[in-house]
Amino acid sequence: MFTLIQGGEVWGPEPLGVSDVLLAGTTIAAITEPGAVELAGVAVERLDARSCSVVPGLVDSHVHILGGGGEGGPATRAPELTIEDLVACGVTSVIGCLGTDAVTRHLESLLAKARALEAEGISTWIFSGAYQVPTVTLTGSVRSDLVVIDKVIGAGEIAISDHRSSQPTFDEIARLAVECRVGGMLGGKAGVLHLHLGDGPRGLELVRRLLAETEVPATQVVPTHCCRNPHLLAEAVEHVLAGGCADFTAGFGDHGAEVSVVEAVRRLLAAGASLERVTVSSDAGGSIPVFDAAGELTGLDVARPDTLLAAFRALVREGVVDLESACRLFAANPARIYRLRGKGRIEAGADADLVVLDEQLLPRDVFARGRRVVSGGVVTARSTFATRGEAT
Repeated sequence: MFTLIQGGEVWGPEPLGVSDVLLAGTTIAAITEPGAVELAGVAVERLDARSCSVVPGLVDSHVHILGGGGEGGPATRAPELTIEDLVACGVTSVIGCLGTDAVTRHLESLLAKARALEAEGISTWIFSGAYQVPTVTLTGSVRSDLVVIDKVIGAGEIAISDHRSSQPTFDEIARLAVECRVGGMLGGKAGVLHLHLGDGPRGLELVRRLLAETEVPATQVVPTHCCRNPHLLAEAVEHVLAGGCADFTAGFGDHGAEVSVVEAVRRLLAAGASLERVTVSSDAGGSIPVFDAAGELTGLDVARPDTLLAAFRALVREGVVDLESACRLFAANPARIYRLRGKGRIEAGADADLVVLDEQLLPRDVFARGRRVVSGGVVTARSTFATRGEAT
């Protein structure tokens, strides 16, 4: 099956100008000047992308695909995400994780859910572990999970600086970082330690010590929720300036002291920080609990997949970054940091994951591994048990 996307402004993420993009099955076969592709004797589906931007499929590197939550009891467990939820926002690759609840949610179920979403059309990976340390694993250790389970690419989200964490010591975090490092090396993977940051006053203290007192490379550790509050954002900016990676949560900015991704990126740029080691994720399916000073739960919301697209659009439309930088933050950077081969770029030989954005930067057409999962703004991908013909 050949698909020719014609006349769009292509961002690879670097600007490639007005070009035609030829998809051959699951792969990008060529990027050429408009009209340069000639195919005789084969069926070609042609898609007019004039006045549109063609960008890499978004890579959401922190998603509770099984649903998260539960801090308010069994009735507050969030529902599982569907492929429709994700592709509607231009997301074609996800990394799934557990969170607070590793009692009623299990890594085996997370792995099965990741395989289900991949069978339905998108690309998926998972983190071994959950909030607590020692953390849950599939094979007995994070190291062996990385070596023998294809979809495991690191450990996370391991909670620090949070009253819901297991209050891990520095030695425990250091050993876990080494498990990720060596397991990644043996398994040919990134082996990233993905750390959940809460509102606790220690902030990034354990991360700073890890990089100062051990030989673990800075790029081996990715702290997330770095815009949870202004103090944590200031620490994250210094961490990035020192060569570290940081992940910012797209839905933040509407609850309590949280800082929006738009403001976080402004602060990074104002400080002269490189955005090459910065990613943005949605935390979709995860709970957003609100606790009072006594630690009592006073409110609960659920993070949505569409916050990722909303942050992408806001950064560009408000002039904080250009489209190239947005594509790096939301696609190329996470693909590189987590070593997701074939993802995050539009180039010959890469996976055919791309989004055709209209003039309002809304997904008009989305391709995941060459299959069109959004057509003309309408989601065409279907979950296995979705009602046939059901509108999304």
